[in-house]
Amino acid sequence: MDLLYKEEVYEIIGACLAVHRELGKGFLEAVYQEALEIELQNNFIDYEREKELTIFYKGIELKKEILC
Repeated sequence: MDLLYKEEVYEIIGACLAVHRELGKGFLEAVYQEALEIELQNNFIDYEREKELTIFYKGIELKKEILC
């Protein structure tokens, strides 16, 4: 399978790994989220924080929306 955004995926995974190398494990999600935001900014990677997504289960739209 060919990735549509191969270079972008590579850069994002690299940013995630940099955060993990620096912080390690054991923190709450909010800590990693803030650290990743800093890493993305430092690498000039455009992003949207906490974008709303509609979720479907077996073709039925769930009432609960999530933020990603």
